[in-house]
Amino acid sequence: MDDERSGGQVLVGVGNPEAAQQLVRTAGDLAALGPGTVRLVTVAVKPHDSPFGVFADETIVDEFAEESHELIESVTTPEGVALERDVVTGRSVAKGLLATVAETDPAALVVGWHGQRRRSDAVLGSTIDTLVERARCDLYIERVGREANGVESVLLPVAGGPHADAAANVARAIAARNDARVLVLSVATDGTDTDTAEAFVAEEREALADDGPDVSTATAVGAADDVADAIVAEASDHDVVVMGATRQGAIRRKLAGSVPRRVVDRTGRTVILARDGDTVGGLRHWIGGLLRR
Repeated sequence: MDDERSGGQVLVGVGNPEAAQQLVRTAGDLAALGPGTVRLVTVAVKPHDSPFGVFADETIVDEFAEESHELIESVTTPEGVALERDVVTGRSVAKGLLATVAETDPAALVVGWHGQRRRSDAVLGSTIDTLVERARCDLYIERVGREANGVESVLLPVAGGPHADAAANVARAIAARNDARVLVLSVATDGTDTDTAEAFVAEEREALADDGPDVSTATAVGAADDVADAIVAEASDHDVVVMGATRQGAIRRKLAGSVPRRVVDRTGRTVILARDGDTVGGLRHWIGGLLRR
């Protein structure tokens, strides 16, 4: 198992009571691969123009964050892991979570995604887009499905790229804790021939076999004009779909990708989008930050 991925606690950011328990369950699966500690965080937002701005952060947390405390206390600790609970403040949810990542240096951050966008230029939503670009750890974005109780099969579509290891890591973690099977799928298209698709599948199956706990795996190579069509068709036979962020498109879409977006829009299954922490930072992001100022 990758030492960096197993070496720290798993941070999970929650705000929606309906999704909190499922997100903590996924974080617990990841934490079980390492030290076994999950830190559950919710952000009490204090916008610049809010009257709360005159209060100290400690006062806001102690006296004005009752719903946040109720939320984190309502979550049950997953079996076999330790759960720490914390309310933090931030000018926005994204800024509160990014500050917590900087402070605690977690192995991974797990957040929920409702699948809707309020801004037309957002890929996954303004909060998630910010985390995708700036969170300096592995990031797992989970859209909780309509039926999230029990996992027997995990679908892992692969097409190479820098986020494949992070995707395999969470697929392995979920399968190991649920005694489930992982189906590694690659799709041949006009841009990816069958030999290349078979190579992607073989590489990912080998990675699953080499690292971490043993999990049952199977492989499949399909062919379709559209990758999203093939994944959606296969998803109905699985409980969870895990996808690495794709590479094509403009700068932001390189990190998030349009294929996961289209898959989420067309399936009711739980979908987890994985983004590798090593892709954040470096000269390109530094220049991008300057250009955004």
